[in-house]
Amino acid sequence: MDQTDSYPVKLYIYDMSRGMARQLSPLMLGRQLDGIWHTAIVVHGKEFFFVGEGINNCPPGGTPLGNPDSIVDLGSTEVPADIFMEYLFSLAESSYSGDKYNLFEHNCNTFSNEVAQFLTGQKIPSYITDLPSEVLSTPFGQALRPLLDSIVINPGGNNITGQR
Repeated sequence: MDQTDSYPVKLYIYDMSRGMARQLSPLMLGRQLDGIWHTAIVVHGKEFFFVGEGINNCPPGGTPLGNPDSIVDLGSTEVPADIFMEYLFSLAESSYSGDKYNLFEHNCNTFSNEVAQFLTGQKIPSYITDLPSEVLSTPFGQALRPLLDSIVINPGGNNITGQR
Protein backbone atom coordinates (compact mmCIF):
# COMPACT_ATOMS: atom_id res chain seq x y z
CA MET A 1 0.00 0.00 0.00
CA ASP A 2 1.30 3.45 -0.95
CA GLN A 3 1.93 5.71 2.05
CA THR A 4 1.24 9.40 1.37
CA ASP A 5 2.22 12.03 3.90
CA SER A 6 -0.30 14.66 4.86
CA TYR A 7 0.60 18.13 6.16
CA PRO A 8 -1.73 20.50 8.06
CA VAL A 9 -2.54 23.83 6.40
CA LYS A 10 -3.61 26.83 8.50
CA LEU A 11 -4.69 30.35 7.66
CA TYR A 12 -3.32 32.93 10.09
CA ILE A 13 -5.49 36.06 10.27
CA TYR A 14 -4.25 39.35 11.69
CA ASP A 15 -6.22 42.58 12.18
CA MET A 16 -3.86 45.28 10.93
CA SER A 17 -6.03 47.92 12.63
CA ARG A 18 -5.71 46.23 16.04
CA GLY A 19 -9.43 46.76 16.68
CA MET A 20 -9.67 50.30 15.34
CA ALA A 21 -11.63 49.25 12.23
CA ARG A 22 -14.38 47.85 14.42
CA GLN A 23 -14.63 51.14 16.31
CA LEU A 24 -14.20 53.66 13.50
CA SER A 25 -15.67 51.99 10.41
CA PRO A 26 -19.34 52.79 11.16
CA LEU A 27 -18.47 56.46 11.47
CA MET A 28 -16.07 56.63 8.51
CA LEU A 29 -17.61 54.13 6.09
CA GLY A 30 -21.20 53.93 7.23
CA ARG A 31 -20.85 50.18 7.78
CA GLN A 32 -19.24 47.86 10.30
CA LEU A 33 -15.88 46.29 9.47
CA ASP A 34 -14.52 43.84 11.99
CA GLY A 35 -10.91 44.33 10.92
CA ILE A 36 -8.40 45.18 8.23
CA TRP A 37 -7.13 41.72 7.44
CA HIS A 38 -3.62 40.47 6.73
CA THR A 39 -3.43 36.74 6.11
CA ALA A 40 -0.73 34.13 5.75
CA ILE A 41 -0.61 30.41 5.01
CA VAL A 42 1.14 28.18 7.53
CA VAL A 43 2.39 24.87 6.20
CA HIS A 44 5.57 22.82 6.54
CA GLY A 45 6.47 24.66 9.76
CA LYS A 46 6.59 28.15 8.19
CA GLU A 47 4.30 31.12 7.69
CA PHE A 48 4.13 32.35 4.07
CA PHE A 49 2.69 35.70 2.96
CA PHE A 50 2.82 38.26 0.14
CA VAL A 51 3.96 41.83 0.75
CA GLY A 52 5.37 44.74 -1.24
CA GLU A 53 8.71 43.03 -1.65
CA GLY A 54 7.31 39.68 -2.78
CA ILE A 55 6.66 36.38 -1.01
CA ASN A 56 8.07 36.25 2.50
CA ASN A 57 8.22 33.61 5.21
CA CYS A 58 8.99 33.37 8.90
CA PRO A 59 8.35 30.99 11.78
CA PRO A 60 4.60 30.82 12.53
CA GLY A 61 3.61 33.99 14.41
CA GLY A 62 7.11 35.38 13.86
CA THR A 63 6.27 38.75 12.29
CA PRO A 64 6.12 41.99 14.30
CA LEU A 65 2.33 41.47 14.23
CA GLY A 66 2.85 38.78 16.86
CA ASN A 67 0.30 36.05 17.32
CA PRO A 68 -2.59 35.93 14.86
CA ASP A 69 -6.02 37.16 15.92
CA SER A 70 -7.48 33.90 14.66
CA ILE A 71 -6.42 30.69 12.96
CA VAL A 72 -8.54 28.81 10.42
CA ASP A 73 -7.84 25.14 9.78
CA LEU A 74 -7.92 24.74 6.01
CA GLY A 75 -7.39 20.99 6.14
CA SER A 76 -4.31 19.20 4.94
CA THR A 77 -2.22 18.78 1.83
CA GLU A 78 -0.19 16.01 0.31
CA VAL A 79 2.09 18.53 -1.41
CA PRO A 80 5.60 17.99 0.02
CA ALA A 81 7.79 20.93 1.06
CA ASP A 82 10.13 20.77 -1.96
CA ILE A 83 7.27 20.86 -4.48
CA PHE A 84 5.57 23.62 -2.51
CA MET A 85 8.73 25.74 -2.56
CA GLU A 86 9.06 25.22 -6.33
CA TYR A 87 5.47 26.43 -6.68
CA LEU A 88 6.19 29.51 -4.52
CA PHE A 89 9.33 30.36 -6.49
CA SER A 90 7.34 30.20 -9.72
CA LEU A 91 4.76 32.57 -8.20
CA ALA A 92 7.52 34.88 -6.92
CA GLU A 93 8.94 35.13 -10.45
CA SER A 94 5.59 35.86 -12.05
CA SER A 95 2.32 36.96 -10.47
CA TYR A 96 3.64 37.55 -6.93
CA SER A 97 6.80 39.56 -7.45
CA GLY A 98 6.97 42.67 -5.27
CA ASP A 99 6.11 45.07 -8.07
CA LYS A 100 2.76 43.31 -8.54
CA TYR A 101 1.53 44.17 -5.02
CA ASN A 102 -1.62 46.32 -4.83
CA LEU A 103 -3.41 46.93 -1.54
CA PHE A 104 -6.88 46.49 -3.03
CA GLU A 105 -6.48 44.11 -5.93
CA HIS A 106 -3.41 41.89 -5.47
CA ASN A 107 -2.39 41.57 -1.83
CA CYS A 108 -1.63 39.10 0.96
CA ASN A 109 -5.22 37.86 0.93
CA THR A 110 -5.16 37.23 -2.83
CA PHE A 111 -1.98 35.23 -2.29
CA SER A 112 -3.37 33.28 0.68
CA ASN A 113 -6.51 32.44 -1.30
CA GLU A 114 -4.54 31.18 -4.31
CA VAL A 115 -2.10 29.15 -2.20
CA ALA A 116 -4.92 27.67 -0.09
CA GLN A 117 -6.63 26.47 -3.26
CA PHE A 118 -3.37 24.98 -4.56
CA LEU A 119 -2.72 23.11 -1.31
CA THR A 120 -6.22 22.10 -0.21
CA GLY A 121 -8.73 23.03 -2.90
CA GLN A 122 -10.40 25.40 -0.41
CA LYS A 123 -10.74 29.18 -0.54
CA ILE A 124 -10.12 31.45 2.42
CA PRO A 125 -13.21 33.05 4.06
CA SER A 126 -15.05 35.52 1.83
CA TYR A 127 -15.29 38.18 4.57
CA ILE A 128 -11.54 38.57 4.02
CA THR A 129 -11.44 38.53 0.21
CA ASP A 130 -14.51 40.79 -0.06
CA LEU A 131 -13.10 43.51 2.21
CA PRO A 132 -11.46 45.69 -0.48
CA SER A 133 -14.64 45.92 -2.54
CA GLU A 134 -16.65 46.68 0.61
CA VAL A 135 -14.35 49.60 1.46
CA LEU A 136 -14.21 50.90 -2.11
CA SER A 137 -18.00 50.76 -2.44
CA THR A 138 -18.28 53.62 0.08
CA PRO A 139 -17.79 57.33 -0.72
CA PHE A 140 -15.07 57.55 1.95
CA GLY A 141 -13.27 54.52 0.47
CA GLN A 142 -13.36 56.10 -2.99
CA ALA A 143 -12.06 59.40 -1.60
CA LEU A 144 -9.18 57.63 0.17
CA ARG A 145 -8.28 55.30 -2.69
CA PRO A 146 -5.45 57.45 -4.14
CA LEU A 147 -3.75 57.54 -0.74
CA LEU A 148 -4.47 53.88 0.05
CA ASP A 149 -3.17 52.73 -3.34
CA SER A 150 0.27 53.97 -2.34
CA ILE A 151 0.37 51.93 0.87
CA VAL A 152 2.43 48.75 0.93
CA ILE A 153 1.94 46.37 3.85
CA ASN A 154 5.10 44.65 5.07
CA PRO A 155 4.94 42.86 8.41
CA GLY A 156 8.51 41.55 8.11
CA GLY A 157 9.81 38.07 7.44
CA ASN A 158 12.38 36.84 4.95
CA ASN A 159 11.85 37.07 1.22
CA ILE A 160 11.88 33.52 -0.21
CA THR A 161 14.01 34.59 -3.20
CA GLY A 162 16.51 36.43 -1.02
CA GLN A 163 15.64 39.74 -2.70
CA ARG A 164 14.43 42.89 -0.96
